[in-house]
Amino acid sequence: METQFLNTFVTVVDQGSMAAAARVLNVTPAAVAQQLRTLERELGATLIARVGRTVSVTEQGSRILERAREMLRAVADLRSVANDSAVSGELRLGACPTALAGMLPDVLARMVDAFPQINVFIKPGYSVDLYRAVEAGDLDAAVVLQAPFPLPKTCEWLLLREEPLIVLAPKSMAGRDPHELLATQPLIRYDRNQWGGRQADDYLRANDIVPRERFELNALNAIAVMVDRGLGVSLVPDWAQPWPEGLQLTRIPLPNPAVPRRIGIVWSRSSVRVRLVTVLLQESKKAVHVGAHPVRDKPA
Repeated sequence: METQFLNTFVTVVDQGSMAAAARVLNVTPAAVAQQLRTLERELGATLIARVGRTVSVTEQGSRILERAREMLRAVADLRSVANDSAVSGELRLGACPTALAGMLPDVLARMVDAFPQINVFIKPGYSVDLYRAVEAGDLDAAVVLQAPFPLPKTCEWLLLREEPLIVLAPKSMAGRDPHELLATQPLIRYDRNQWGGRQADDYLRANDIVPRERFELNALNAIAVMVDRGLGVSLVPDWAQPWPEGLQLTRIPLPNPAVPRRIGIVWSRSSVRVRLVTVLLQESKKAVHVGAHPVRDKPA
């Protein structure tokens, strides 16, 4: 049985359609369909139910889905074990959105330059989901926000970056009192359902600031654009570049203490690809300055 066909099956289930799976696998939808038919013929069971352009997993497919995931992880582990004499194999890495666009490309560039035999599978996602994936063994490591709860003993954490809260405002408001802006201007709120957004909400509450809420979303680059368009101000972490180009913004430090947003790497100590994780940690330390991120009142 081709493990690639199992990978195709899992990808179709995860993506929800053959077209989406084809894009992820970099093959044609026809090739995805053919691989699924071959796998179903070998197993003697229908795994995927096709409904228009979407698909759903059948009862038979559900029975083998987790076993298929385990087999794919085992195959990846075999590659690492077979190449034990060299730093090679596939690292399964998760990344939250701001890390994926900000610090991670520099880290990956250093990794592949120093260790060209390393392959990296990257899973984007929110930090809470990526923590679960690392704990479950689906990922070897993830670049995520620091969790507001104790880690299990099977996991470790390395701090890479601290991002203090700032008031993000149009450039024309530079020099104004940040608390006055938060109390009087419409607020584009950083989503309170996310860990970073909760820290912003805690600051508002601690300083008795009742904002005029206008929007709430979990997309920092979009918040920056909305502030530039005059839709309001925002209380956000001073996240890593790149930022959208051409924005006329000012970043105003807060007058009172606030817990910064902390970004780092969580990894599983039980991963068979611990050497790859070690390389990730080493290159991350070199590429990213550890410590407080400076805040300056200047255009972003």
